[in-house]
Amino acid sequence: MNKENQLNEMSYQIIGIGMEIHRILGKGLLEVVYKDALEFEFRQMGIPFEREKKYDIIYKGHTLPHFYYADFVVFDKIILEVKAQNRIAEGQYACVIHYLAISGCPLGLILNFNAASLIPKRVVF
Repeated sequence: MNKENQLNEMSYQIIGIGMEIHRILGKGLLEVVYKDALEFEFRQMGIPFEREKKYDIIYKGHTLPHFYYADFVVFDKIILEVKAQNRIAEGQYACVIHYLAISGCPLGLILNFNAASLIPKRVVF
């Protein structure tokens, strides 16, 4: 299986988990609740992940005082951001692009749980 197909399979699996969580919990909860449910599902399924992964920003060989936290890094390849908002703003896409640039991950996913059905968005850098 080539890398693109492997990434697609991984992203479909993550989106499927998100759909299951949305089906059970519905919309309207805090983001942290959906993150907790994702963590539970990832553990149950043996999916490798890191939650609230910190990324330092290096500038000319120096670590800057500010940094980014990605909601999840899944399969060590996919940045996953969880939202529970009316819509995903342009700034949130830009944030995921920054995470991708800093992390070296090839794919980002934004899952928005605050709709009648889950709204997944793919972000490629």
